[in-house]
Amino acid sequence: MTRRVRRITIRGIALATLLATVASCGALGGKEQAPASDANSGGPVEKAKITLGVLPILDVASVHVAIKQGFFKAEGLEVDLKVIQGGAAAIPGLVNKELDFTFGNWVSFFAAQAKDTAKAVDGIKLISDGYQAKPDMFLILANGDSAIKAPADLAGKTIAINTFKNIAELTAKATLEAANVDVSTVKFKEMPFPDMQAALQNKTVDAAFMVEPFITRAQRAAGQIKVLDAASGPTDNIPIAGYATSGAFAKENPKTVAAFQRAMAKGQAAATDRPTVEPLLVEYAKVDKETAGLVHFGAFPTTLDATRLQRVVQLMQRYQMLDKELDVKPMLIQPSGS
Repeated sequence: MTRRVRRITIRGIALATLLATVASCGALGGKEQAPASDANSGGPVEKAKITLGVLPILDVASVHVAIKQGFFKAEGLEVDLKVIQGGAAAIPGLVNKELDFTFGNWVSFFAAQAKDTAKAVDGIKLISDGYQAKPDMFLILANGDSAIKAPADLAGKTIAINTFKNIAELTAKATLEAANVDVSTVKFKEMPFPDMQAALQNKTVDAAFMVEPFITRAQRAAGQIKVLDAASGPTDNIPIAGYATSGAFAKENPKTVAAFQRAMAKGQAAATDRPTVEPLLVEYAKVDKETAGLVHFGAFPTTLDATRLQRVVQLMQRYQMLDKELDVKPMLIQPSGS
């Protein structure tokens, strides 16, 4: 299937219609049906092999479900996954075209858009929602033998986060302030999620902002304890992250973007099923089966909602992570029919 799509691409736009017709009749030597994108969008995708930035966390389970269950393949797409450290690290990948699409937290996307970081590629376009907070899936942890037991104990301490000025830092500041902690005394230290458990054990940091499955692994393997739920109070049900591309890529590859959105919509819906996701966590997040069975799931929204995402912008402005007005709506590319 992928080889046939590549041949269509190589022979040029002028032959695309003819070859798509021939392929659907099996004249290229195979018995498979043409990709679903042929029927749904009037022709094959412009780019059959795409590079997608992801993190080894629960939040991207829908991507792995979509790959495993053939949702991307059915749309004529082959996905090459590239592991990134966080949303902020993904923006340069879009700008220099190392990434066609990327997962990332909304804070990083909005900050980059406001600063025109991706201006050279016509800005950032949001194409699929990814993850939304639920209790106990966004936690600040400390060692079990630490003096840190409550949010007030985090004053003056160093907290690990995966990247600066992202959704982790924003929600940490909001919930710390709500707990009457002077946020100006707290220091954040950047490191990848997989390294945080050891950093706590080695006392490189005093606490760590973790996500699943690393929360459950740290609690089970190292006895690390919950100090603060960063998705509570002012950040209850906060939108966390989603998927983006560049404006230039979207303009040049509208059928590819639409195919990606269709595959992801199916992946998002399927990712709510624990028995489907747990074995995938063992594979891509490298946790044991027992840990995978205990992780706390967030929500996997299936629609892009500008009003919901604008809430993140408002919080960013409050905590000086955005120094200008930003309307989320122009950044959204809604799926066909939305």
